[in-house]
Amino acid sequence: MTEFINLKTPVSDSTIEKLKTGDRVRISGVLYTARDAAHKRLIEMIESGRNLPFDLKGQLLYYVGPTPARPGQAIGSAGPTTSYRMDTYAPTLIKMGLKGTIGKGGRSKEVIEAMKRYKAVYFAAVGGAAALIAKTIKKVEIIAFEDLGTEAIRKMEVEDFLAIVVNDTKGNDLYSIGRDKYKLPF
Repeated sequence: MTEFINLKTPVSDSTIEKLKTGDRVRISGVLYTARDAAHKRLIEMIESGRNLPFDLKGQLLYYVGPTPARPGQAIGSAGPTTSYRMDTYAPTLIKMGLKGTIGKGGRSKEVIEAMKRYKAVYFAAVGGAAALIAKTIKKVEIIAFEDLGTEAIRKMEVEDFLAIVVNDTKGNDLYSIGRDKYKLPF
């Protein structure tokens, strides 16, 4: 039986530091959503000295552009977005207290260095399982940039949102470890 580590948001440095590459987690609490356009606006707000629409400290950002909810549902399909598209912006947000991001695909060296320095992790959500992921999302509200449509920042209440630690606070990378494990000797 696969064991999961239960995480409740917001998360502390000590909780994040205990996570290791390959750990499977169940996240409950609040996740915030943001993609490219929202990240750009957040950075512009930081650079101009304005307050952000939510406090980054201890929070997790899910890279997702959900589809509209059907009647009686909190959200439509909510699968992960390719994470490297946010890599230009992520180090600044991590420095400001963001403890983790959730998406799919690898991260840049700069993001991994920021995670090591400021104690943050990167989780992978399973791509192709958007409808299944949506079942873990219990409540959703747009909190900023409504004009961006699916890229607006949302506050989502989740229960048992499944993810895997890809990059831990030591700089380990599950994608590299996986490739090395199956590398041919020639």
